Amino acid sequence: MMTQSQPSVTPKLEEPKFGFNEYAERLNGRAAMIGFILMVLIEYFTDKGVLSWLGLK
Repeated sequence: MMTQSQPSVTPKLEEPKFGFNEYAERLNGRAAMIGFILMVLIEYFTDKGVLSWLGLK
């Protein structure tokens, strides 16, 4: 009679894509960099600050 052995390798589960994890932090950092570049470009091409451009100042 043969006995069954347990698997020796634990399957690697995918990390969730929500909450405070590395994926979310990387995505947030990239969005912040894009927003900053857009803000600088708006100020350069309109000769106004972002608040003036939005009519808040």
